[in-house]
Amino acid sequence: MNFESSVDFIDPPKVDRDAPLFVYLPGMDGTGRLFQTQADNLAACFDLRCLSIRSDNSSTWQDLARDTVKLIESELTCKTNQEVYLCGESFGGCLALKTALAAPSLIKKLILVNPASSSNQVPILGLGADIIPWLPTWVHRYSAAGLLPFLAQLNRIDDCDRHSLVESMKSLPPQVVSWRLSLLRDFQVTDEQLCNLTISSLIIAGAADSLLPSVEEAKKLVDLLPNAHMTVLPQSGHACLIETEINLYQILVEQNFIPAKSNLLLKSISK
Repeated sequence: MNFESSVDFIDPPKVDRDAPLFVYLPGMDGTGRLFQTQADNLAACFDLRCLSIRSDNSSTWQDLARDTVKLIESELTCKTNQEVYLCGESFGGCLALKTALAAPSLIKKLILVNPASSSNQVPILGLGADIIPWLPTWVHRYSAAGLLPFLAQLNRIDDCDRHSLVESMKSLPPQVVSWRLSLLRDFQVTDEQLCNLTISSLIIAGAADSLLPSVEEAKKLVDLLPNAHMTVLPQSGHACLIETEINLYQILVEQNFIPAKSNLLLKSISK
């Protein structure tokens, strides 16, 4: 990149110039480490990029969205296929909405997984933005384990991914957690903005989300976004993409969100 940015893409294991670009925007940890659970299947028909948000930045939503747009545009200069699928999970779902609103013509399809756009309905999250900076570092690190039951359905996650989730939560300094919680507390998009966003969109909600009212938020978004539909995962929690039984690629196929030719790829993977 030739611009100072608050975000970057993790170096992909391979690049496919002819496949659609699939951009994943991670949760509040901003590392994207947990996306590997889904990446292998998605790589069958997408050129994958995972966003990484610098832990030392205190960018606004506007800055994060601007830098994400520039990053995507930079990737497209080297690709023959100019289609972009933008997928945001939790905190990344908020960033995905801001990014899509900043550059709607850039995005072909939008996928939101338990988007944290309903955070203002959970006052304790906003309160955390004020309290966390005052916690001793050791308390902050060990409190991550206490949040685990709210973030995930533990019986649906294998031990390795559970460990990775805790480590990702511990990796963020208290000041960063506080800033990102304040971003969620202050996140806002108007009904008019959503009604004017005509991108084909899929909202995925975990019915067992103990952190946010994700199903209710999905219904609200579907009512406002002109070309959106939703699917509910009956037993899934907030961090549903690391659950062993959840296959995002399969969901996209079943929801007709991937062209029909991808069904052939899915069959070949299943053999």
